[in-house]
Amino acid sequence: MTDASAQLKNYRQSPRKVRLVADLIRGKSAERALDILGVLPKRASESMMKLLRSAVANAKGKGFEASDLYISRIEVNGGIVFKRSMPRARGRSSMIKKKTSHITLGLSKKIAPKKAVAAQ
Repeated sequence: MTDASAQLKNYRQSPRKVRLVADLIRGKSAERALDILGVLPKRASESMMKLLRSAVANAKGKGFEASDLYISRIEVNGGIVFKRSMPRARGRSSMIKKKTSHITLGLSKKIAPKKAVAAQ
């Protein structure tokens, strides 16, 4: 279960391209993910960084520390598809599909590992 989340709907880039960025930051800490997104030369990284900052702000509003958060869930699904047509030979036209994405990002608090008690 996530402690804080944020959503971005109808982002104008295909889900296939956005998933490449999402796979890079899945499971990472929030701070590490922001560092990765800051240097990544993909168009989706800027919007993903903005979404991650929003989720961190939502978590801070609930009383969590930004340093304790990691990305527990990131989901990229298809959104609405804009249909356009392009003129072709002999008066025909072909369909152009402009795809969009829905991105859902969930943050959770890191659980500190319990120390094992040494057997005596």
